[in-house]
Amino acid sequence: MSLRPTLETRQAIPAMEGAGVKLHRAFGFQDPSELDPFLLFDDFRNDHPQDYQAGFPWHPHRGIETITYVLAGTVDHSDSLGNSGSLGAGDVQWMTAGSGILHQEMPKGNQTGQMHGFQLWGNLPAEQKMTAPRYQDVNSTEIPEITDDDGTTVRVIVGEFWGKTGPVDGIAADPQYLDLSIPAGVKKTFKIDTYRRAFAYVFQGQAAFADASQPTGVLLEKEVAGQEVNIRDMSGNRTLVRFGTGDEITVQAGPDGVRFLLISGAPINEPVAWHGPIVMNTRSELEEAFRELRNGTFIRPAH
Repeated sequence: MSLRPTLETRQAIPAMEGAGVKLHRAFGFQDPSELDPFLLFDDFRNDHPQDYQAGFPWHPHRGIETITYVLAGTVDHSDSLGNSGSLGAGDVQWMTAGSGILHQEMPKGNQTGQMHGFQLWGNLPAEQKMTAPRYQDVNSTEIPEITDDDGTTVRVIVGEFWGKTGPVDGIAADPQYLDLSIPAGVKKTFKIDTYRRAFAYVFQGQAAFADASQPTGVLLEKEVAGQEVNIRDMSGNRTLVRFGTGDEITVQAGPDGVRFLLISGAPINEPVAWHGPIVMNTRSELEEAFRELRNGTFIRPAH
């Protein structure tokens, strides 16, 4: 077994999308090879309706998959193909945009006004970019949840883990998408297939993700009072942790425990031509998509 080194930890940064939704972006619109096959990850978490109720009105997608995971509140969605529905707490939608759709997503808070969810964008390989759009709406009750003897709980959204298989299937990147909760003080090791790129996103509590050389935390060099010092970094709330190659990670939960997403997928290793939610392989393909948007031929007829 080889422990995956921690390449980087960084905080999600405030951003605004849609018609004025305040969110935090862990990564996106940067080097697409960094976390290939994943392109973007947003954490939309607000306690005040004015920060999210304007939502994400009609906009196009092509060449990607969008994965929405709701923890609190609801997200109502509809599209140009006539699909519509509502995602509640614990629900997941895996949308394969393929050749293209126009859709909208409108978040609503729970009884106390809270709204919390995540959206991940996964790239599609060239041979699947122009496939027919596909939805997989998954109710919270369909997602397997496993509790280990030490109190560690895992929701298996996609992929196989601890003998359970998530309900989402047929995804190009062969991903694994897990929601993990580890009790205070517990140290845990999780296996990840070596060929997958992997990251964790901590959204509650605190944890140290161990490097191969130092199992008690991530060793970082920082300048303090003009001198380089080594310190232990406990990755906290809204923190992205990007891993190197290997087949397992080790996590030491902090004094309040930790909850995080652990996501991995097979890299596509193809060129990316990207503008917003339209992701193709070449500039000419991207330009063609925008020509089709202008002339009304972006949505392909169903076969």
